[in-house]
Amino acid sequence: MTKAHSFHIPVMGIGYTIDSPLKVSQFGIDSVISLVDDTLMEKIRKMYSEKFKIPYQEISEKIDDFRARRITSYLNMMQQLADKKFREFKASSIEKADGIKAYFNMLPDTAELKKEFLRLKNKHIDFSELKQWFSENIPMGSIDVNIMTKLDKDVYRKGEKLDIQYNQAHAALRGFANSKLESSIILSAGMNPRLYNYMEQFDDFYPDETGTIKKKIVIKVSDYRSALIQGKYFAKKGIWVSEYRIESGLNCGGHAFATDGFLMGPVLEEFVNNRQTLMDSVLEVLRPALKSKGKVVPVEVLPMKITAQGGVGTAEEHKFLLEKYNLDSVGWGSPFLLVPEATTVDDKTLKQLSDAEEDDLYLSDISPLGVMFNSLRGNTKDEEKEDRISAGKPGSPCQLRYLTFNKEFGEKGLCTASASYQHLKIKELDKLQLQPEEYRKQYRKITEKSCVCVGLGTSTLMSHNIDVSNLGTGVSVCPGPNMAYFSGRHSLQEMVGHIYGKTDIVLRTDRPNMFIKELRMYMDYLKDKIDEQGEAMNKAQEKYFARFSSNLTEGISYYKDLFESLKDEFDGVKEHVLQELNNSAIVLNDLKTAIKGKKQLVAVKQD
Repeated sequence: MTKAHSFHIPVMGIGYTIDSPLKVSQFGIDSVISLVDDTLMEKIRKMYSEKFKIPYQEISEKIDDFRARRITSYLNMMQQLADKKFREFKASSIEKADGIKAYFNMLPDTAELKKEFLRLKNKHIDFSELKQWFSENIPMGSIDVNIMTKLDKDVYRKGEKLDIQYNQAHAALRGFANSKLESSIILSAGMNPRLYNYMEQFDDFYPDETGTIKKKIVIKVSDYRSALIQGKYFAKKGIWVSEYRIESGLNCGGHAFATDGFLMGPVLEEFVNNRQTLMDSVLEVLRPALKSKGKVVPVEVLPMKITAQGGVGTAEEHKFLLEKYNLDSVGWGSPFLLVPEATTVDDKTLKQLSDAEEDDLYLSDISPLGVMFNSLRGNTKDEEKEDRISAGKPGSPCQLRYLTFNKEFGEKGLCTASASYQHLKIKELDKLQLQPEEYRKQYRKITEKSCVCVGLGTSTLMSHNIDVSNLGTGVSVCPGPNMAYFSGRHSLQEMVGHIYGKTDIVLRTDRPNMFIKELRMYMDYLKDKIDEQGEAMNKAQEKYFARFSSNLTEGISYYKDLFESLKDEFDGVKEHVLQELNNSAIVLNDLKTAIKGKKQLVAVKQD
């Protein structure tokens, strides 16, 4: 089916896009649901069931395989309600010519669907024929889902560890696989071979005779090599990766997985240059694998999409990414947190996001996963955390136990943000008899972790007036740095118009180009990592910094060549971008000198 829009709404947090498909899919907009929190899904399913008078039967934690069953039931409900809303939308739109006109006014001029509509309209065909065409051809947005592959902890019941199929990510995958959805599952946060192997059990991941795949695989990657490795890994199992979703390592929302200095532009260029090679290499592995399994080997070449997301904020950037790198779609995340018609954010948090400036948005160490996490200063979950620290009761109650990965104090694991874990770590710290300054530093490292399991879903519950008395009202929110340049509450039409250049809701004139913003973040990241080393640097660290700085040098050189070659794009910022690149090259040379100095210092000490 022809695609309507050239953007998609990525997963945001745990709850912010949990019911986005019900809000935007009738307009042909794809969005992504997080499968982390089955407890949240069960509460939202109950709420919508009551609202739309759908029979509801609770799936309690006492039921076998409750996590997978909850996810399946929630996704089936989303599909049912979204389908109904889509049918109603089509019916209401075709009642009057203005309804059809309004739909196509929202689409970009480049959309094939819109071009075909205008062609038919200009032929002056009968309005009844136009209505019939509209009803048969406009697509519904995809209801996609997301799994963080590494969130796959063991599950215990009555003290006994359950089989691996009950692990967190395994159960989430099964919940999606058993649902009625015909959409995509986005796999993020790196490879999990055990999870990938588990997918072989489900027929919906395999193509049929026509090449149709009911449940498609999308992998989120930060470089070409990762895409090739993972694509071939799946292909050996007879599973085709339908989309490679490139995300900026740092200029994104949520958890940030810093690459070794690989910048988004050069990464996209590598995909452009090797797209056919990627497809051919994976197909070469796929076909014999399907044959050996006795599966259908499609005659037609299977479609493969390349998409990207991370920091895009203007229509010019959106258009440039699509055209320069031949992308199939561009992800727009954080700005949609200001659009209640698309995401679910409580009023207080929405106001905080609207008012946020650059310094309010930062890469933090609050995530219990030990991965950098984009956060908003002053979010109420952090305030709650600080209040507990001030009261001498650091750490949070661990109610959902999704991130109990630390096994320092037992095989079952604890979450590093939990009161139980922090209490035990502080007891260890007390025994070390450190100097006051060092003690405070180590104490802060322990207590800075925040409960994001609960915090990233609380806003959704409060928005729907669902009781949070057992969880508290603290909200975690994880926008990318791009949030600083958007403000105010916006309608869906306004935001979509901004993406396609019909309106401009970014009033600030100091917003940096998305590539420059990412470069700045990587430069700051490198400097911080160098400073953390003090005077010590081992061989592994030396190699890491050399590789990182070398990749940044190549990235800066790539951007210089790119912007110098542009003729009609980015005219308003080109000169400033080139100056920024020159300045960054100078700073990077200083950082290389600092690395070299530390290396020489270590060498002298060794002598």
